[in-house]
Amino acid sequence: MKVCAVIPVYNHGEAVGAVVGGVRAQGLPCVLVDDGSEPGCAAVLVALAEGDRSGIELVRLPENQGKGGAMMAGLRAAKERGFSHALQIDADGQHDTSDIPRFLHLAEQSPEKLICGTPVYDASVPKGRLYGRYATHIWVWINTLSFTIRDSMCGFRVYPLEPTVQLLDTVKLGKRMDFDVEVLVRLFWRGMGIVNNPTPVRYPSDGISHFDVLWDNVRISRMHARLFLGMLVRLPLLLWRKVTA
Repeated sequence: MKVCAVIPVYNHGEAVGAVVGGVRAQGLPCVLVDDGSEPGCAAVLVALAEGDRSGIELVRLPENQGKGGAMMAGLRAAKERGFSHALQIDADGQHDTSDIPRFLHLAEQSPEKLICGTPVYDASVPKGRLYGRYATHIWVWINTLSFTIRDSMCGFRVYPLEPTVQLLDTVKLGKRMDFDVEVLVRLFWRGMGIVNNPTPVRYPSDGISHFDVLWDNVRISRMHARLFLGMLVRLPLLLWRKVTA
């Protein structure tokens, strides 16, 4: 295995340095994706990359693409540079970088599977966000006919790059907050195994959220509708997999 971290960044200039430092402390090289950030954040990313040329590569998108668009650019860049796996981690400090060794250990044990973070929240989690996730969880369980994916919205996970980039190159996926959910469901449909890894997630009191309550929920609702139709087409195969599992 050859693993790097892919970190999508959009105006998280104050938090991203600590995240990158935590990732590099675990020995992982980083692909930072500047998703059209404002000049102050962009300058922070340039400084990080120039200060660690052997361990940090900066991919710059001229316009904001959304989290999904940034992740797709980062995953493709990681594969082009010869990495076999990519660890996705958010730039806002929600995820505990000290948990990275456990993700990597699970990936080494099952290199063909996707290691998916399952959040363990503390008191900082907004209750609206917590309860709102369950609607997506239920739709994912319907659209996969399985409880295998315990949480499809956590942005802390390890992808096997070959099949993941192949999916990106053959299917049009959502480019914003719908990406994390859709890519998991579609990889599951293609037969990729999922390993759930409980991991601490916190919401910093001064954290910046780019979730658009109206439009991201509209996009996610449309995505669930598309996936439901896709599930119906795949229903015989999904049922057969359940019977023969």
